[in-house]
Amino acid sequence: MAMLNWDELEKQCMSCRKCSLCEERTNVVFGVGPRDAEVLFIGEGPGENEDLQGEPFVGRAGKLLDDMLEIIDLSRKKNIYIANMVKCRPPKNRDPLNTEQDACIDYLRNQVALIKPKIIVCLGRISAMRVIKEDFKITQEHGKWFEKNGVWTMALYHPAALLRDPRRKPEAFEDLKILQAKIREVCEHTY
Repeated sequence: MAMLNWDELEKQCMSCRKCSLCEERTNVVFGVGPRDAEVLFIGEGPGENEDLQGEPFVGRAGKLLDDMLEIIDLSRKKNIYIANMVKCRPPKNRDPLNTEQDACIDYLRNQVALIKPKIIVCLGRISAMRVIKEDFKITQEHGKWFEKNGVWTMALYHPAALLRDPRRKPEAFEDLKILQAKIREVCEHTY
């Protein structure tokens, strides 16, 4: 796929029919945030609330994510961009299949190319396995930095996982502090 500008990319994404996820979607969930953000968060795919509202991370997990980000002075409104691996909701919020990820990955790659983030944060195992490395182990490797093509990448526990297992919240808080330190080190206008 040739590199598209934001308007072309969003238009193409909104009319996408590359996989079966398009058949049941209410909305394509393209992404949200300032398009010059130095920090890009990548989730796995939209859930029910996201599908209905057309914005990533707007349900209970989204509220938790916003609260987590606020702790380190980040916000989708002012200084980070949030996108997903797949732009349409998988049925019953199941993990997106590899074929669905493959159908959608060029949209995400184009977003990354346009944003040119200094830091990418994967939210959860699925995103980390696609972006960081195939055998990523979220319980062992969350909060650890990987450098790929000059971009710092790390994974945080998915907010939905933290809702299911609140005992992991202290680890997530430590990871946020690690993220904050890296932002201060490599980003110019995030803070």
